[in-house]
Amino acid sequence: MDGQLDLKQQVGEDMKAIIHEWLASGHLRAGDVFVVGCSTSEVVGERIGTSGSEEIAAVLFEALASLQAEAGVAVAFQCCEHLNRALVVDKATQNKHNLEEVSAIPVPEAGGSMASYAYKQMENPAVVETIRADSGIDIGDTMIGMHLQPVAVPLRFEQRMIGNARVTAARTRPKLIGGKRAVYD
Repeated sequence: MDGQLDLKQQVGEDMKAIIHEWLASGHLRAGDVFVVGCSTSEVVGERIGTSGSEEIAAVLFEALASLQAEAGVAVAFQCCEHLNRALVVDKATQNKHNLEEVSAIPVPEAGGSMASYAYKQMENPAVVETIRADSGIDIGDTMIGMHLQPVAVPLRFEQRMIGNARVTAARTRPKLIGGKRAVYD
């Protein structure tokens, strides 16, 4: 039990560090969509999809809620492959971005612990099939790329781990078109 308590505390500290780096980066704008892919199994040091933890998801969710509040972004939680990586979003986000809702309720065994926990915490959740996010975080190699806008730019933050899981962060930018004569700024 002490090991779990220590891990939850470590995850909380790791998340605070990565949230701080995100906020300091200047890459988040109010109204942006921020996608989160997360394997809580990887966070606890196990193979993806084998040891999900809603206790760990709760710690992650709290930190992501603070990012949402401070940056004004809409957070989309990616489900696991058993729900084809659908996303849990707030109904307002679904409506604002004209996203098609699908009929599924994520549970830890089909959707993943993070998406399941987020669904239960949201006042008015919706599950959508796809989104084009402006930025995001991948905790534990969950492959969020399919939900980012076409030109993703990796970010190299100092905080590289959340618990035992590798963290990858990305922002997006508009496509550069027109060749060498084009003016971009």
